[in-house]
Amino acid sequence: MADEFRNPFKELDKKLREVPPEMRKKVMNDVAIAKLIMDLAILVTSNYSSLLAGLFRTNRRK
Repeated sequence: MADEFRNPFKELDKKLREVPPEMRKKVMNDVAIAKLIMDLAILVTSNYSSLLAGLFRTNRRK
């Protein structure tokens, strides 16, 4: 049973292999799309607090 156990941290020292260019391009494209979606979500949701505050604000004139 002890022979079947492999320590994954010992494999970190091993030499890394090069990634194929088409896979690298696909991953980088996916990361760019995810970043764009996050930026758009922040842009849309960042002003909700001020929008709601302005919606419920009443102008009281003396």
